[in-house]
Amino acid sequence: MAGPAAGETTVVGGGAGELVLMWVGFPLLGAGLGAALTAGSGWVADLPWFPFQGWFALLARLPGDRSYPVGAGVAALAGLVVAFVGSRERLTVTVGRAGVRLHRDGHGRDVSRAAVAGVFLDGTALVLLDDAGRELAREPADLSDARLRAAFTGQGWPWLAGDPHRDAYRRWVAGLPGLPPGADALLSARQRALDADRGGEVRELRTELARLGVVVRDEGKRQYWRLVPGPADRDGPGR
Repeated sequence: MAGPAAGETTVVGGGAGELVLMWVGFPLLGAGLGAALTAGSGWVADLPWFPFQGWFALLARLPGDRSYPVGAGVAALAGLVVAFVGSRERLTVTVGRAGVRLHRDGHGRDVSRAAVAGVFLDGTALVLLDDAGRELAREPADLSDARLRAAFTGQGWPWLAGDPHRDAYRRWVAGLPGLPPGADALLSARQRALDADRGGEVRELRTELARLGVVVRDEGKRQYWRLVPGPADRDGPGR
């Protein structure tokens, strides 16, 4: 089967089915859960550990013909909020012969093919490396492995089976030697951000570490690091 013609691109995204699931499934699921909680609102209001006690006490006092629409409607609205956030966080990858565009939340990044020595998936994260082992991009993707691999290989990109530098990573423990000056403090701050699920700060500190020549990967809340020959002149790899 022939690959894409010169100038054509291959787009990999969540697809229409994922949007339908988010914008229809989440509100419906929320409405069903809201109706179920409304049915047991009097019992839930008596549980001291359950949040929003005042809300459930109010539902328990309302007549059924009013409490069910209110409870289900509020939960459906929460489902719509989740769908909105989820749709904005979806990554779309547009691969061409000369470069790739990574688009999320209204913002896009372009990476030149000439700068990339390897592409692979680290768990669900899409990673682009240069020939010195620096990460040009690391984007949580949650996209089909097969579709991503086909998109990149079909456009002539070097797809790797896994991280070629995986054995070079060391578990970060505060105060251990081997890091460049300032990196330990940045990793300490990043660990606090990881523990608190502050994603924006986590990404920002990854960029700061990259400027020091430190590449970071996460396993859950644990950080692992390796050194590269020097910092790259770029915007940073993402999360």
